[in-house]
Amino acid sequence: MSAQKAISDYAMIGDCETAALVGRDGSIDWLCWPRFDSGACFAALLGTKEHGRWKIAPPGDIQRIERSYHKDTLILETTFETAEGDVSLIDFMPIRKDRQISDVVRLVVGRKGRVRMRMDLAFRFDYGRIVPWVTKAEGGRLRAVAGPHAVLLTTPVELRGEDLTTVAEFTVAAGQRIPFTLAYEASHLPSAQLCEPEPALEETENFWTGWVGKCRYDGPWKESVVRSLITVKALTFRPTGGVVAAATTSLPEIFGGVRNWDYRYCWLRDATFSLLSLIKAGYRAEAEAWGDWLLRAVAGAASQIQPLYGVAGEHRNDEVKLDWLPGFADSSPVRIGNLAYTQLQVDVFGSVMDTLYQARSSGLSLNEAYSGLLLKLMKQLEEVWRRPDEGIWEVRGGRQHFVHSKLMSWVAFDRAIRFAEEFGLQGPVDRWYRLRAEVRAEILERGYDAKRGAFVQAYGSKALDSALLLIPLVGFLPADDPRVASTADAIERELSKNGLLLRYDTVQAEDGLPAGEGAFLACSFWLADNKFLQGRREEGEALFERLLALRNDVGLMSEQYDVKNQVMAGNFPQAFSHFAMINAAFSFARHGSDTEEK
Repeated sequence: MSAQKAISDYAMIGDCETAALVGRDGSIDWLCWPRFDSGACFAALLGTKEHGRWKIAPPGDIQRIERSYHKDTLILETTFETAEGDVSLIDFMPIRKDRQISDVVRLVVGRKGRVRMRMDLAFRFDYGRIVPWVTKAEGGRLRAVAGPHAVLLTTPVELRGEDLTTVAEFTVAAGQRIPFTLAYEASHLPSAQLCEPEPALEETENFWTGWVGKCRYDGPWKESVVRSLITVKALTFRPTGGVVAAATTSLPEIFGGVRNWDYRYCWLRDATFSLLSLIKAGYRAEAEAWGDWLLRAVAGAASQIQPLYGVAGEHRNDEVKLDWLPGFADSSPVRIGNLAYTQLQVDVFGSVMDTLYQARSSGLSLNEAYSGLLLKLMKQLEEVWRRPDEGIWEVRGGRQHFVHSKLMSWVAFDRAIRFAEEFGLQGPVDRWYRLRAEVRAEILERGYDAKRGAFVQAYGSKALDSALLLIPLVGFLPADDPRVASTADAIERELSKNGLLLRYDTVQAEDGLPAGEGAFLACSFWLADNKFLQGRREEGEALFERLLALRNDVGLMSEQYDVKNQVMAGNFPQAFSHFAMINAAFSFARHGSDTEEK
């Protein structure tokens, strides 16, 4: 690995429409404007500082760096201790509400002594490819324009140009607060009114603390659960209700490898897991907004349902390689877009049905349009559940009869029956009963290998799959069923790397890609949940605590963990990891835990 910052060195700030990653060194190395899936204007995360960044920090020797979020918010404070004194950098993005402008606010706050500071700002649009036209605008602002995009920088500090970047050198004394505001707007529109930094800080604080105040989780690990809930909320695209899987693209699953994917889209599977965690925590508005997004995204023929969509429900998300970016830790190619949208992933039917059922059971009102959607989805599932598919892990080596996909087909028929019996959904219930029984019988006959003592990844395969830890979590079989328990034991024995789980064995599996990846954190949380449900409470809680210890210093998790190098891997922060942690915490609280309040 190169000397590049580690993934864990980053923290996220955001406005529930896009997000920026801020390094421990005070550099914003990733920001896509105006949406999560827009082109990045800071892309140093996937290249070098020449691909765009915004750094504010002391230029000399830094003796110590500490950072944290303001309690129950997404406001980040990084404190630099130097020989000259101490200085804090407060970073946040105000919630836009009805404004057509997006801001990043950075407040430099003197804590002790007098500290010399330097700002280095390199605008690079289209993922580091385009150097914009930079001019001085009205009121001393700096305006950078590239095609349809414009950003405005406002600060009382004197600025100068240097090698196609903007720099500033200044000193901050104890008690002094120096603001920097960077705002995005459409280049063809007149310059907008920027936010006032100090009032914006108060408004942003109030937004997040008010939102957290609605949380109804009050069990062990509350601080950790709240931080993960804030993270999931920050990955929600506020205007439409869509939930992106992560804020980044192409952070590698294995360093130097090709498993680099764009996760800035809304997977039905990921979003449903996210919404289940939000529903459990009492966030009805987010669940209802996601339901409305779902109706719009899958509108039309159910045969056209996709595994993923754009944040506003866009269907086409074609994959492109950006050959001018070397990639994080020299992991290439860097990809934008995700061809998984063209795949058949049968499990999403079960994910959607389960989430809508849980929403309805939690008291959310579903309008009449949902009934039509549910019936269309079930009719389409009747057509496709017997087919091989690409499955939950979106393999690129050909379709198989994945057992997890069959499991989630069973979930869909089961939840449709419950919808009919509990909430009056008018549908072919007798046929759903027959199909549910047929799927169950097929899974037990073809998906379970008695010689191995385990459910296997696909019919006819000997490979294991950590996704099958969901069997007891979705209610197919109880956790203490001997077949479930032996499957969990086999998965832990054969797919474990230093106690953390792989999704599956990429050497053994034919997934169409070179072998190798990190441990998948969500799967490890599922294992902890299985242990707890089996009555192995101490083991479950010990694994849960170990997973919490893998978070970075501000409580964020990536998709995977590289056990060999002991670093985070994969896109970051990853909603899948955070909602798996939330759901496990709720499961422990629901069934009782001896753990004291953390």
